[in-house]
Parts: sequence; structure tokens; C-alpha cells
Amino acid sequence: MKKGCILAIILPVAILLALFFWAKSSYNGLVRADEQVSAAWAQVENVYQRRADLIPNLVATVKGYAEHESSTLEEVTAARARATQLTVNPADLSEEAIAQYQNAQGELSQALGRLLMITENYPDLKASQNFRDLQAQLEGTENRISTERMKFNESSRAYNTMVRSFPKNIIASMFGFETKGYFKAEEGAENAPEVKF
Repeated sequence: MKKGCILAIILPVAILLALFFWAKSSYNGLVRADEQVSAAWAQVENVYQRRADLIPNLVATVKGYAEHESSTLEEVTAARARATQLTVNPADLSEEAIAQYQNAQGELSQALGRLLMITENYPDLKASQNFRDLQAQLEGTENRISTERMKFNESSRAYNTMVRSFPKNIIASMFGFETKGYFKAEEGAENAPEVKF
């Protein structure tokens, strides 16, 4: 009879301990994945900030050569201001929030494209070492942006898989872990740009 009583006590305690350690492991895994997504988002913002920091130097360099192109220069400056004012809380990385952020950055990319097209009219500007250095830094930054956006999407995918997979989805719903959004291709990206000579 004593063995039966001991077993009746040990078995429920063992089951409770196993459930506790599973829940603890699941919760901590979700926290780690959430932190990875937040860190990836911070790196995306970091490279976008690098681009925003380069733009005033680029605008000033172009301004010295192309004073009468002031409307384009003002457009770039205004787009930069809009892009740097919009921030996304890492706790709310929803599809909508990321899309808003991406739209603001897209406007800046378009304005920069127009600015760089102006340089075709100014051979002295293209020959300027300052301009070439800034353009190379900007191109490198655009590559970094692409890389960091890809890393962010990978982190979000891994996190979202954890949040939605059974049985971790039970822990996720109990503690309020929600799926994160992704960066998506801009509208029209599926069409190749038209090149005219």
C-alpha cells in the first residue's frame, strides 16, 4: 500500500514538473525568437538611417554643381524628412506598419533616383571625387538595406513559424505573442524597368 501512495504522489509531481519545464522552454524560445526579430528590425532601421545620413552630403555636393535643379533637391530633402519621421515600434511589426515604413522609404528611393539622373547632365559633377565617393557609399548602403531586409524577413519567418506551430501556439496565445509582418516587394517590382537610349 505504501508503494501505491508514493507512486500516486510522485507521478502527478513528475507530470507537473515535465509540463513546467516544457512551458518554460517554449516561452523562452518564443522570447529569444521575438528578440531576434526586434534586433533584425533595429538593423534595418540602422541601414536606412545610414542612407538618410548620407543624403544631406549628396544633396550639398549636387547643389554646388546644379543650383537650378532646386526642385529636385527640395524633393529629396522633403522625402528624407518624411522617411526619418516615420518609425515603427518593434513590438508592433504588423504588415500595415511595415508597409507604411516601406512606402516612406520608397518615396525617398524614387527621389534619390531622380537626383542621380540629374547628374547625367553634369559631367563635372560625375567626375567629382566627393560625388563618386558619396554615390559609392549610397550604392553600398542600398545593398545593405536589401540584405538586412532579407535577414529581417528570415527572422520573422522563424518567429512566426514558432508562434503558429502546435503546441507552442498554446504558450504563444497564453502570453500574447503575435505574428510579425514582412517586407514585401513594392508594387510594379515584377515588371522589368524600361531602358531607353
